[in-house]
This record gives sequence, C-alpha cells and structure tokens, in this order.
Amino acid sequence: MKIRGQHYRTIWLNDDGWSVDIIDQTKFPHLFEVTSLQTMEQAAVAIKDMLVRGAPLIGATAAYGLALQMRSDSSDAALEQAYQTLHATRPTAINLKWALDRMMAILKPVQPQDRTEAAYKAAADICDEDVEINAAIGRNGLEIIRRLSEAKGGALVNILTHCNAGWLATVDWGTATAPVYMAHDAGIPVHVWVDETRPRNQGASLTTWELGNHGVPNTVIVDNAGGHLMQHGQVDIVFVGTDRTTANGDVCNKIGTYLKALAAYDNNVPFYVTLPSPTIDFTVHDGVREIPIEERSGLEVSHLTGKTENGSIETIQIVPDGTELANPAFDVTPARLVTGLVTERGVVEASAEALAKAFPERAS
Repeated sequence: MKIRGQHYRTIWLNDDGWSVDIIDQTKFPHLFEVTSLQTMEQAAVAIKDMLVRGAPLIGATAAYGLALQMRSDSSDAALEQAYQTLHATRPTAINLKWALDRMMAILKPVQPQDRTEAAYKAAADICDEDVEINAAIGRNGLEIIRRLSEAKGGALVNILTHCNAGWLATVDWGTATAPVYMAHDAGIPVHVWVDETRPRNQGASLTTWELGNHGVPNTVIVDNAGGHLMQHGQVDIVFVGTDRTTANGDVCNKIGTYLKALAAYDNNVPFYVTLPSPTIDFTVHDGVREIPIEERSGLEVSHLTGKTENGSIETIQIVPDGTELANPAFDVTPARLVTGLVTERGVVEASAEALAKAFPERAS
C-alpha cells in the first residue's frame, strides 16, 4: 500500500542486504518512523513490544529474526535458542509458530555454513506468500461487497471492522481491509466504521490512518457503539481478522470481537472473518478452552498516549492510583456466530468439514 504516494511493505531488507527494516507501529498515528533490526534479540523485542503486530506480520518478523541469528551464529544450538526466544514473544497468534516451524524445517537439514542464505530466502518467501494470500482474500471479499452494493442499488456500503487487520498487520494489503481497498479502487462506494479498539487503540491509531492514506472514507467510533449502529441499520457487514482459528472454525481475535459478533448475530448483520490459511490451527478444536489468551500489562489499560494541544506527545494515567487492572488481549468467537471465512481459496463455512475440504494438506 502507499504512504504519501510511496509504496511500502511493513517489513523489508535494508539496502545493506542483511538488516531488516520495519515501520515502528508504536509511534502511530502521529509519527512515521522506520526502525532497523540487526539482531535476533531486536526482532524478538519488536514482536513483544508491538513495534510490529498482527498475526501475519509477527510471523514474517520472526522468520527474519531467525535469519538475523543465522548471520550471527548458524550453529544448531544458536538455531534452537533463537527459535525458543522468538516463540516465547507472543502466545496467542499461531502465525508465529507456523513461520518458525517452517523456517526450522528448511534450516535444520542445511549445513551451518549455508544456513544464512537459506534463511533469508525462506523469510523472503514467507513475506511474498503473505502478500499473495492477502490479495486473494481481497478479491474473494470484494465479491461479497459487490453483491451488497448491487442489492442496495449502488448505495453506500457501510462496513464495520475491529482492531487493525489492515496492511499494517500483514506484509501488504491486509486481511479485513483488503476487500475494502479493492472495492474502493473498483469504484464501489464504501465507508468503514472503525472501532477504536481499547486498550491499545489500534483502530484509532492504525486502521483510520491507513484507510485515510488510501482515501477510503471512515469514521472512528468507541468500541461499544457498534451494536447501536447495527440496531439502527447503519452497518451492512462486519469484516474482522483473526490471530488463530481452530479446526472447527472458532475465531480468536482482538478482545471485543466476540461482542461484535453477538451484536451482528442479533441484528442479522453478516459477520465475516478474513482468514489467511497460516492462521488456521488444525491441532485445536475448542477455541474457548484450548487457545492461550495473552494477558498484557495493565499499563495499557491505565494509561493513554496522545498528542496535546501544543503538539507534544505525552502519556497520561486515566485511573485512580492503586487500581487493580486486567488486560486479556484476545477473545474467542464461536463458529456458530460466523457467517463465513474469507480465505485465499474462497469463502468457506466456519466448520471443521469446510476447512478440512478447503485446506486438506493442512488438515491431514
């Protein structure tokens, strides 16, 4: 996608040919900064501290983290240690483990002296495949929006999304936003209701930023406004992303997604999950009981960072001193609430049978 007319991916090789550049997403929406990763440890910190975030981008960054380690030390011991360090950074998104396991399957049989080149190639392949997957999701989701637009006689299609499942969460295109971008580019009138997505405000700081840069009309709303808008016929469809989807179609995504699905179900609003196949975990069958939910620092709940009237960036505390804080970062939406899963291989039912049929090589 583009920033000020220039095409960017969220992760790319520096001109030196080995260090890895990322967009520091903790600085959005007020600053645009590129950070260079030169060690595996820096890649791990970037994932843990959410300089990069979003399941596909986390996986891509972890892959390049292994490549950076191989450049420094390509021994078996260093490879295993790097895997463990990177795997421990974020527990919920399955793309992290998927990317690391794929890298290990490639690198373990290779002689240590050849691992650096193999690692960089494998990481680049993961990034390129992510772009292709998301573009395909976009094309498949576009047809859903096109049908809605035709049913409304060409009137504006109002889309609600939650968190950031845009190109900033992937290598390019995004998942939930890919159909929106393609619809907009095709001349279909669309408007996006953007949940602020407390506590880290990825909607308010990331989604509206990238949609605005692309020229897509959008409006930021507080997280609890979605149900009200649905009751009053102001939402035609919901598109969200996913950090892990179970073999039977349960969807784990940013905290608050489940409530949107309940509101959509109660108001007969289609609720679609945009699902890259690496995000399917065929080893898990009950999302509520089996998926580990990351508990993040309470400081994300008690403090907010923003721009003051004089233009300075400051962090403030919004709760009383000594307040007890809880911060579960994800929740699980049962498959029964999902209208369909928009994958790179088409729109499929949120069920074990449909997922296994669409991705037999993964399900076996």
